Amino acid sequence: MRQPVFLTSALLALASQALAQGFNPPTGDWGKDDPLHLRVMTWNVQDGLASSVPKLQNSGQWEALARIVAVLQPDVLLLQETADAVGGADNVSEMNTVLDRFMHGGSDPFLGGTVTAYVQKYAPAFDLPHVFVSTISDGFNRNVVMSRYPFADLNGDGFSTRSDIPFVASSAASWIDASGTGGLRGIQVAEIDLPDGSYDGDVVVMNAHLKAGGSSSDHDQRVEAAQRASYVIEYWFNGAGTGTPDPFNKIADSPMAQNVLPAATPVIFGGDWNEDEAQNGATKGPADWITKSNVADSSGGTDGTDRDGSDMVYDSATEFFGGTTKTQGNSKLDHIGSQDSIATTVRQFVFLTNTLPGGNLPPELATAALPTLLSGIASDHRPVIVDYSLVSTPPPVICQPDLGFSGPGVALLSVCGTGLGSGQSSDIAVTSAPPLALSSFVASFSPQFLPFAGGVIVPKPDILLPFVTDGAGEYLLPGLVGGGGPLQLQIQVVVFDASQTQGFTISNAINAVFAP
Repeated sequence: MRQPVFLTSALLALASQALAQGFNPPTGDWGKDDPLHLRVMTWNVQDGLASSVPKLQNSGQWEALARIVAVLQPDVLLLQETADAVGGADNVSEMNTVLDRFMHGGSDPFLGGTVTAYVQKYAPAFDLPHVFVSTISDGFNRNVVMSRYPFADLNGDGFSTRSDIPFVASSAASWIDASGTGGLRGIQVAEIDLPDGSYDGDVVVMNAHLKAGGSSSDHDQRVEAAQRASYVIEYWFNGAGTGTPDPFNKIADSPMAQNVLPAATPVIFGGDWNEDEAQNGATKGPADWITKSNVADSSGGTDGTDRDGSDMVYDSATEFFGGTTKTQGNSKLDHIGSQDSIATTVRQFVFLTNTLPGGNLPPELATAALPTLLSGIASDHRPVIVDYSLVSTPPPVICQPDLGFSGPGVALLSVCGTGLGSGQSSDIAVTSAPPLALSSFVASFSPQFLPFAGGVIVPKPDILLPFVTDGAGEYLLPGLVGGGGPLQLQIQVVVFDASQTQGFTISNAINAVFAP
């Protein structure tokens, strides 16, 4: 019978798998610590995603980009410098096709043949199905937002995505130097609908590739766009504490927003902002304008872009092994800012393959010809990644049916979690058993109700999985994966217990019901 053999193997693997899950770069694991954390990643891909780029295994930049995205698996991916094809910028339709092939592979309608390097080749279960390509181009590049979750209108203006922020009048505030929008390439806005069963709110992401260059004019253009974006966040999305979007009618949005963002919905703003705040001296750059508005908290300001009127924060991400904060050459040009009163940063890092230990490469990179050189092949920028803890609603706990038949002894068995359907999991827990005692799970797909040691063993002994309880008489086997049903598995625990007349404690029996 194959089912018990398979399940025995799965149960035996659970404990070691649980220890290996989560962020642990020395072992090659760059995943989130908690599936409910929201991972946002920004990356200037240096023209690597365009119709004219070769999309083949062992062909260079495209493959390097695909492998690194497969390693990091963001929930929201902000891209800059896409669409720069031979002959001019790809249009929106062409870029949607390019990004579909980047994620899923398929035929290459631009260069012919088949795409042989793509994200799902290296991470088959990962996807970013919701894609927003900016309609604004500087003649070469477009900004892109890719999301695990769908876009939805959150402020009632009829738009879930915008290629640029709405027009802001210079009269909106004395500190706004010039009227306008988001500058040369626009500032993308995407309103994202997070699952209601997991989060109390949703999220708005903004994505900008601000003006490059070291001249004073270049700096001024970056700052002017950042000032206007700051006003949009503070007054349009937050309502500046009034509860009304754009309370002073300085933002030319049509149709007009009908409501400010809900209290549990943060704004997260990333991109290539093209200025290093640590290297521009006393000059106030775009990162400071976006997150602090006119007067910083440290100077007594109350006009910050966080929802509560304090300053937002921008990342202080470092590369895990080497510690650098630099994202392009010797500068930090790429940032992610967030409303930290709602979105708590739990992890932030810069990703660079050059410093990875060769013995424990992420599996998505391990088969590459030159895995530690992929960052330099992919782009002249390094991605910035931030994991956020949002105000979230934990899913309801579902416990599998208790069949009774406990005793002798008082050991208690439970199987509880999100369920045992597809995409769900539950933990197997033993409590109130004798401490440090040799024990065993007994399980089968049909019951037998066998009298044993003064009690009743409900399952047949088809599956036996030994373990030892801890000093408190407990044992946890986390992450029993659901699906594969319909089928029912009876589980019970037998514990060696010298205090019992016949030498055994027997737990209650559980009927674990696996759904399709």
